[in-house]
Amino acid sequence: MELHRDNLSKAIHQALVKELKYPEEKKFQRFISLEPKNFVYPADRSTSYVIIEISMFDGRTKETKKALSKTLFKNISNLCGIDSNDIEITIFETSQENCGIRGKSADELQLDYKINI
Repeated sequence: MELHRDNLSKAIHQALVKELKYPEEKKFQRFISLEPKNFVYPADRSTSYVIIEISMFDGRTKETKKALSKTLFKNISNLCGIDSNDIEITIFETSQENCGIRGKSADELQLDYKINI
C-alpha cells in the first residue's frame, strides 16, 4: 500500500471528478493497510490486491456507477501498475437523511455537486 498510496489517491480522485462530477478540491479518502498475516485473499490475487470501498449518497444512475468502476480500473492500472484482477471495487449508497455532516442532516446541506447523474 505504501508504495502506491499517492498514485492510488490520485487515480481514485480523478475518477470521482470525471464520473461523479465532484469538484476538484473535494477530496476525502481513508487508507487502511493491513499486515500480511491479517489480510487473507484469494489465491489468484497477488500481493498488490487492493479493495476500494466508496460511500456515497444514493441517486446516481447504474450507468454512472458502472462508468466510475471502469474509470477506476483504468486509472489504477495506469497510475499504479496494478492489474485489474487485483482490484475490487464496492460502492455503498446511503440516503442523505441517514448522514450527518457539518452539524446537519445531509439532506439539509447545499452541496456543490449533483448526485442525480
